[in-house]
Amino acid sequence: MVDVFSGRLLVSRDGRSVDPEEALQNKVVGLYFSAGWCSPCRDFTPVLCDFYTELLEETEPPAPFEVVFISSDHSAEDMAGYMRSMHGDWLALPFHDPFKHDLKKKYNITAIPKLVIVKQTGEVITDKGRKQIRDKGLSCFRNWLEGADIFQNFSS
Repeated sequence: MVDVFSGRLLVSRDGRSVDPEEALQNKVVGLYFSAGWCSPCRDFTPVLCDFYTELLEETEPPAPFEVVFISSDHSAEDMAGYMRSMHGDWLALPFHDPFKHDLKKKYNITAIPKLVIVKQTGEVITDKGRKQIRDKGLSCFRNWLEGADIFQNFSS
């Protein structure tokens, strides 16, 4: 993942710049393609928030998982509002970063919301993250972890 975002900065929900190398190291990463104007996105985002919170705040040690939001909002203000009102405490590619178009192409994003779960290399573990979270809840994370080749003591 570090390679995918190499030389770029991500932003946190509160607007701080974050070094992706530090934030994404040794983690399973969910690339969340979404937008505030999209009602299926607004429907799924709280589900993803709960999933994220349970993995990071309610497991010991916190699960090696991070979400990076790639916005399809109409403006930076729309994106910021959507992040503040609905998102978990995860990261985002800055609105004006043209790299989002490359990511949409690379991961074949034709509709949103889409949650693509990737390894450190950027290789896809599954492009059905949204469906798996809805169908299996937290148990899908163990499968992602196995697919990610990250070895860590994690129990769900």
